[in-house]
Amino acid sequence: MILATQHTRMDRYLTRLISFDIDGTLEIGDPPGGITMEMVRRVKGLGYLIGSCSDRTVSEQRRIWRDNGIKVEFTVLKHRLEEVKEQIPADEYYHVGDTEADRRASLQAGFNFLPMDDAVIRFLNGLTPQ
Repeated sequence: MILATQHTRMDRYLTRLISFDIDGTLEIGDPPGGITMEMVRRVKGLGYLIGSCSDRTVSEQRRIWRDNGIKVEFTVLKHRLEEVKEQIPADEYYHVGDTEADRRASLQAGFNFLPMDDAVIRFLNGLTPQ
C-alpha cells in the first residue's frame, strides 16, 4: 500500500516520493553530504515514499538503508530513475543530489530536482522538501 502525506489537494491526500543520491548528499556518502539519516527519517515520517538513486550498486544501496534501519520503497542506479516513476505512482516526485549528473538524471526522469544545499536548509528549518 502506498502511504500518503498529510498534505491535501481537493480533499485527497497527496502521495510524494523523494529520491536521495548517496555520495556527496547523504552523511554516509563518500564524500559525506549534509543530509543526515535523521533528516531522511523525518521525511519518511511525514509520509514520503523514499529511496535512493545512485551510481552505487543496488545491493550496496540496500545494505546502506538496512544498516541504518530505514525501510525504503526503491533503490535504483542513477540512469534508471525513470523506472521509479513508471513503477511507483505518486503525485509529486523529487530527487535530491549534489551534481550536474543528478540534476540531469532527475529532469530526464520527470522528477523535480532539489540541490543538496537547498534540501539541507529546508530540512534544518523543519520544512518539507518541496
